[in-house]
Amino acid sequence: MSDTHAQSVGYVQRSQIPPAPPPSAESGAFKWMRENLFSSVGNGILTILGLATIYYFLAWSLPWLLNGVWDADSLSECREILAGEKGACFAVLTERWNQLLFGFKYPPSEYWRPLLAFILLLVCIAPVLFSKLPRQLLVLTALYPFVGFWLIWGGSIWVPVFALLGFVVGFMVYRRLERQSFAIGFFGGVFAAVVFWWLSGFVVPDLSRIIGISLPAVASRDMGGFMLNLILGTVCISLSLPIGIVLALGRRSKLFIIKWICVVFIEFIRGVPLITLLFVANVVLAYFLPPGTTFDLILRVIIMITMFASAYIAEVIRGGLAALPKGQYEAADSLGLDYAQAMRLIILPQALKISIPGIVNVAVGLFKDTTLVSVISMFDLVGMIRGPILASTEWNGVYWELFLFAALLFFVVCYSISQYSQWLERQLNTGHR
Repeated sequence: MSDTHAQSVGYVQRSQIPPAPPPSAESGAFKWMRENLFSSVGNGILTILGLATIYYFLAWSLPWLLNGVWDADSLSECREILAGEKGACFAVLTERWNQLLFGFKYPPSEYWRPLLAFILLLVCIAPVLFSKLPRQLLVLTALYPFVGFWLIWGGSIWVPVFALLGFVVGFMVYRRLERQSFAIGFFGGVFAAVVFWWLSGFVVPDLSRIIGISLPAVASRDMGGFMLNLILGTVCISLSLPIGIVLALGRRSKLFIIKWICVVFIEFIRGVPLITLLFVANVVLAYFLPPGTTFDLILRVIIMITMFASAYIAEVIRGGLAALPKGQYEAADSLGLDYAQAMRLIILPQALKISIPGIVNVAVGLFKDTTLVSVISMFDLVGMIRGPILASTEWNGVYWELFLFAALLFFVVCYSISQYSQWLERQLNTGHR
């Protein structure tokens, strides 16, 4: 037995064997390719076809992009420089960049104004987008619409100042009457603001003569390019969200008249194409105004696009309200909160979190739909390409370069909105666990 025991002890491992590396097919790039690209025969065939498509696309597009001409005065000069080789004529972008961004009538000496307004937009919207910033910065957000209007349109500074004071008066009246009823406070605030603006119309001209702080006025018909798309998109998205919330709450109201007014508005607007509403804003609306009345075209378009987007956002938010369990409403009642407090503190914050993907979807679609204004002779980015630029003899025949530039601008804005919404969802943890 002792010999057997001694013999067995000799085979006992006294030190740890170093770990062996995994097989090459089970680690690194080989494992990723096997799991994601060649997990089956069908997926392998689709992967090969996809790679072949990408190869042929790059083989066609890269020479066209890399051989592009950036310095020329016309399409014919671009072709002379290329001398029969494949290449893009990007010179149209370097020569007409100002028209693509600002239109062909906005004064070149005033380009700094919309640029400054855009930079201030990014700064002032940050407190709304990122909750970790100091709440005091929301004052800048509230002031921006009036500052941005004055920078872009110009004119006397007293116009935006009194417009701001009108909102302040309306808000103060709303807070005082809110205790009686939300509806009374809301309509009382609106009435007070309208009366203040009407009275200020008699004061602004005199103040403008006494203290003449102003910028050169720019008419709405002189605005165009991508600047017009940004104006319409920013203003309409900002206005349609609160209006959509009011419509969604009104559609769920127990008051028969309020409910059916909201139902008829939402269903009618959602049943009419946006292009029809734009034609109404451009042509038909003038027939309902008194003779000699001028109604700014951009304002008419903003009203129609805002109405269109508000109806869709109202349905998105209504879905978020319906997704909340009944216990949330009962919890608000048990705390003794009235309707306005329950909606502001408990119901709407949760419903809006649920509705983030739908709201962003409407916002992205709305921003892209701003290009439809080109059909009513407004020279936005697409209107500038289809109209003055392609109609000129120098650049008639340049298509890919211009429309790829337009696609790039819209992609940057829409992709940024989409990425922000995904980040916001992760921050708010909107997933139900």
